[in-house]
Amino acid sequence: MEPRGASRRRSRTLLILLAVFLAAVAATSASAIGDKCAACKAVAAELEIGMSSEKPRNHLDLRNRLNSKGQREGKVIDYRVSELRIVELLDDLCDKMQDYTLQKLDSGEKEWVKVTNWSSFQTDKKAAARAHSKNLSNYCGRLLEETEDELAEWIKTSSAEAGNVSQALCGAISKHCQSTRATTPIDDEL
Repeated sequence: MEPRGASRRRSRTLLILLAVFLAAVAATSASAIGDKCAACKAVAAELEIGMSSEKPRNHLDLRNRLNSKGQREGKVIDYRVSELRIVELLDDLCDKMQDYTLQKLDSGEKEWVKVTNWSSFQTDKKAAARAHSKNLSNYCGRLLEETEDELAEWIKTSSAEAGNVSQALCGAISKHCQSTRATTPIDDEL
């Protein structure tokens, strides 16, 4: 039988090893998305699909109280600027990102693409593709957590037209796709 001191040291050593392992796993998953700009554009594309497929909705009628004269009291809110719309757009956005994976293009670059048929992947490649989709879903969750207030305000106040979701989310709000090169004005007086 081991002395108590040896047992405690072994337990302490196991706890330290477990902590180091968990820290390594957390660091790996946090840095799993190499190109944050491309991942952000994939999230923006899925959000744009959701926005473009919205059905026209009536205003939200919150007049559910009657005053002493029998008139309804409360307010009517335009659906386009309501919190309900924001919740419906963002609610399962990150779950939908599990339908995406990384695909290597002929040029050697990688791009996020939506998978329509997971059974078309070979068994060995399917696991890697699923891992990529899980990483993108996790990235989406972090992105929305970091930008939710600004994104919600943008959806409410801007026209949110097709094509500018990526520019707003990935450029202006999250800054994951900001250009690093400096722009210089062109001198027309040559």
